[in-house]
Amino acid sequence: MRANVRLRGRCMDAMGAVASGARRPKSVTPSTPNPTSPRREQLFLLGRIVATPGALELLRRTATIPEVLLMRHVTGDWGDIGAEDAQENDLSLQAGFRLMSVYKLPLVAAVVADMDQSCTGPVQHPIWLITEADRSATTFLLPEEY
Repeated sequence: MRANVRLRGRCMDAMGAVASGARRPKSVTPSTPNPTSPRREQLFLLGRIVATPGALELLRRTATIPEVLLMRHVTGDWGDIGAEDAQENDLSLQAGFRLMSVYKLPLVAAVVADMDQSCTGPVQHPIWLITEADRSATTFLLPEEY
């Protein structure tokens, strides 16, 4: 089951337009640019932005601003995926296929303590962003919810 991501009171795309796909992409500068990705303009439409309950909870628990991840995704910063998957996304962008980004979100110490885990380093949990081939929707979800 998917839940709407409420951004500024209504479903919106990364450019601040109602996520109907009616607005054309325009140049943007992502809040956290990837130094290996020189692209800075919106490369595709996001469509309707939705999220699974688990993804919404992870965003809340990590104090992650969804718009930051949307900006990275829509400008071609695919996040924590391998070179082969990044190349596949680049080809999918040209051919109009589905696009996927993976971002590892750091869990804060209080969250890790709640999980009753002992760890030696920072704990991160991946979140996926998938934009459908027809650009009708972009979904935030956890790998285990796929």
